[in-house]
Amino acid sequence: MIPFLDLKKINKPYETAFQDKLKLVLDNGWYILGKEVETFEKAFAEYCQTQYCIGVGNGFDALVLIFKGYIQLGKLQKGDEVIVPANTYIASILAILQADLIPVLVEPKLETYNVDPDLIQQQITSKTKAILAVHLYGQLAEMDKINQLAIENDLIIVEDAAQSHGAFKSQIPNTDVQENNLKSKINNLKSATAYSFYPGKNLGCLGDGGAITTNDSELAKVLFSLRNYGSEQKYYNEYIGVNSRLDELQASFLNVKLPNLDSDNDKRRAIAKRYLSEIKNDKIMLPFWDLSGNHVFHLFVIRTSNREDLQAYLTQNNIQTVIHYPVPPHQQKALKDWDNLSFPITEKIHNEVLSLPISPVLTDEEVSFIVAVLNRY
Repeated sequence: MIPFLDLKKINKPYETAFQDKLKLVLDNGWYILGKEVETFEKAFAEYCQTQYCIGVGNGFDALVLIFKGYIQLGKLQKGDEVIVPANTYIASILAILQADLIPVLVEPKLETYNVDPDLIQQQITSKTKAILAVHLYGQLAEMDKINQLAIENDLIIVEDAAQSHGAFKSQIPNTDVQENNLKSKINNLKSATAYSFYPGKNLGCLGDGGAITTNDSELAKVLFSLRNYGSEQKYYNEYIGVNSRLDELQASFLNVKLPNLDSDNDKRRAIAKRYLSEIKNDKIMLPFWDLSGNHVFHLFVIRTSNREDLQAYLTQNNIQTVIHYPVPPHQQKALKDWDNLSFPITEKIHNEVLSLPISPVLTDEEVSFIVAVLNRY
């Protein structure tokens, strides 16, 4: 069986380094917010080209804390509306609800699976105060258009990058003064981005972990406090905070793996290029990619009208696949108040998607086998 994701094989090369880090943490005797967390926060901020990185317990907490941080700063208020993709993992929406904000769902583009910026404008009202842009499956949302909407409507931008570690937008020089002024405004936006280091992510630890990156010094100051019971100084609490701190041991493992993130992403892109060029079957719809660095292929997601049959066929041929995701958020029992809503594009995606194996340890022979099996379907 070709596994969908072989975490043992992915982490095997790091085994000795992980053991060394475990010994180091044990010898130091400092297990919470120590040198390893500090080192990772600095390194990941530099990697993401931001001023601040705040390590937190997981990616979900990262999103919740961003929204609560903006509430503490008075930039958001409970009951404000937040635009969010209808096609996303439910955590994006739950985070908005946990912060006592109101999610407003917007359909995606069928080609990219990411939110359609042209549809966002239609949902902006006087109650809209933020946009949560989700970079689904590892591909960046259309941030130039989304940032422009934020500037024009004075909205906060929050990015859910739980699946897009290392994705970047290619910079295309432009001499037009008006365009350059817009780019300058976009670059100066004080936004925040949430990351997850769940084991299966492109940069994954050996348990839960997350981080927030931002260039907003005010927000960063609040977030460093909120994650630690709302305290900057032990036993003195400024805010009603939570306990959501990146674990010292997990940070040490991330410090080992971070230097290889770009090369791992390159391997994922190489596999994606083979899938895109070699899979030739009219029954299978391949994902869109412009071949730029804006996609890190956390997932390689195909679509078919015969998903159950195709998945069974692949299983019979010893290829494991996963459905991301079988039920759209607005049809989940947990959000039963939304069961009257209709999002046809989102529903079509959730009924047809199937994720193929893709990871840095997938071999050329395995890719060739998967392609051949798919082409015979």
